[in-house]
Amino acid sequence: MTTTTLAVLVPLLPFLGAAAGLLIGRTAPEYVRPLAVLPSLVSLVLAATVAARQGGGRAIDAATQLTPTGSVPIDLALHLDGFAVLVAVLVALVASCVQIYSTAYLRDDPRYPSYAALVSLFTSAMLLVVYSGDLMVLLVGWEVMGICSYFLVGHYWETPEARAASLKAFLVTKLGDVPFLIGLFALAADTGSFRITRILGAVAHGGLDHPTLIALLLLAGVAGKSAQFPLHTWLPDAMAGPTPVSALIHAATMVAAGVYFVARLLPVFAASGAALVVLAVMAAVTMIGSGLAALAQDDIKRVLAYSTIGQLGYMSGALAVGARGAAVFHLVSHGAFKAVLFLAAGVVIHAAGTNSLAAMSRMSGLARRVPDAYWTMTVALLALAAIPPFAGFFSKEAVLVAAEHTALGDRHVAPAAAGWTVLVAGLLAAVLTAAYATRLWLLAFRGRGAEAPDHGSQPAAMTAVLWVLTVPTIALGLSVGAIGDWFDGHRLTPSLTTAVLSTGVGLVGGLVTYGAWRHTTAFAARVPLGSVVARPDAEPALVEIEAIEARTAAYGPAGDAPDPADPGRLLLGPLHRHAATGFHLDVLYAALFVRPVQAAARLVRFLDREVVETYVRGSATGARLLGTAVRRAQTGNVQTYLGALLAGSLVLAVAAVLYANNAGS
Repeated sequence: MTTTTLAVLVPLLPFLGAAAGLLIGRTAPEYVRPLAVLPSLVSLVLAATVAARQGGGRAIDAATQLTPTGSVPIDLALHLDGFAVLVAVLVALVASCVQIYSTAYLRDDPRYPSYAALVSLFTSAMLLVVYSGDLMVLLVGWEVMGICSYFLVGHYWETPEARAASLKAFLVTKLGDVPFLIGLFALAADTGSFRITRILGAVAHGGLDHPTLIALLLLAGVAGKSAQFPLHTWLPDAMAGPTPVSALIHAATMVAAGVYFVARLLPVFAASGAALVVLAVMAAVTMIGSGLAALAQDDIKRVLAYSTIGQLGYMSGALAVGARGAAVFHLVSHGAFKAVLFLAAGVVIHAAGTNSLAAMSRMSGLARRVPDAYWTMTVALLALAAIPPFAGFFSKEAVLVAAEHTALGDRHVAPAAAGWTVLVAGLLAAVLTAAYATRLWLLAFRGRGAEAPDHGSQPAAMTAVLWVLTVPTIALGLSVGAIGDWFDGHRLTPSLTTAVLSTGVGLVGGLVTYGAWRHTTAFAARVPLGSVVARPDAEPALVEIEAIEARTAAYGPAGDAPDPADPGRLLLGPLHRHAATGFHLDVLYAALFVRPVQAAARLVRFLDREVVETYVRGSATGARLLGTAVRRAQTGNVQTYLGALLAGSLVLAVAAVLYANNAGS
């Protein structure tokens, strides 16, 4: 088969698997798991074949016009460059691991057939975004992902948290999609095409009339989908969904789509220096704010959620300085180690019986209970903290090197202000990243207190994929010199200055956190255990539901248990209370948007019930009264009817005479 034919099959196979799973999920449940796993695995093989054939060389384009539109045509187009083929391999790999992991994690879930089908559809939509060469086709995948995320985040609809989180994720991302859609139409109007290659050609020849306006409109959609400030608040709450869904959303789909979109159309954004500065500031606030928030979270999944927001800030920062190769490299390496972190967190949650780090810190021996999760999570946290030689070190250094060169004037793609903003924020975020990664590891695996419950060995489907994903977490860093062709052919090796500086500040952040932990553990003995202990025979998915409910009942919706052994409290001091709530952005948005909309809705309801319905009720009352009057006239007396007939005839005769006299005069 040709490369383009294989590329078409890559997103098509998961889509067909999703359709088949929905159709026969209830009638033939024994086929649900093969239909979930096999299409993703075959898609992974095909994506790897496409990547090998493309080889990071010249882009492969193929297109066919869907239908004449009368104005700007819409094409079913493929654009296979180094970015596209490599990201597609990542998406297919993570999706395959998530599907395999879910066969054990949701083994007894009655809604597993619909869940598996939605995961396959989610995967297909992201692959469509990755391979698409036309913005309207890309938009289809973009919106399908939003719909799938709504259903998957709300999978545990029995819990109020899941219902609220799914609705919030849908509404916030749709809020960004409105200006995004307007920006796409404005871009097509300026360039005369939705085809990415033609748009980039028009931009190269100065064909954009409103570059700043278009870039800012598109950035609104990117901020919503990729959870960047100020539209990032949906992502931590989305942790109410199943852990495999969290891994899929955070590692390879949904949040990666916005970054990938900007990388694809970077010349459009680079046409406006103001837009790049806005993107740099947005990335800087996202990196630092999410790092502080992660350091204050008690829920292990919320720590990882804020971590994802911060790492996406690094990717946006790379794009703000015009280094799309560095951005996509960090996207790929982050996808590998973040998938490990979330899937390993699912194993840890099952073993501990709770999401709470405070509760885990009062358990001993948790690392011995889950050795696979312990070792793979340790490697992934080292990669997250950018410790060499893991992939996170090389990809984060690529971002900082690009920011350094832009700040010093060695690169002229973006303003120097954008370079300084990203560089300074990136170094501060490196300290915070190492700090919260160290805190998570210490609280989860170095707890002191009662022995962790023994649930026996974890299913092989849940542990094997952890080691599979650990391979790229290590190998991507060691093979950085050999994969430069897939990233515009740019060298991604770190410079000595940024390598020493960022690694040094990261080590400082980790050591300071370790010292704070040693200082605070003395207080832990005086705090009651208060942890949630799961039944030994409980399924992972049921453990997660029970942990959500127990955490909410004990500590409120934020799940922030007061824990004197938490080094984050010592490091953040008075800032901890604000960081734990995400700096009250949800409260601010509720005051600025939610309450006014609710007040407007109440006003509309009042007008509808008290004003509009008054006329409706008045019409009904008038008709009823008229009917009553007519009914009373129906006496059944013939003499009354004859009298009325004669009276009516007399009235008509008088009226006719008067009309004739008036007409004659």
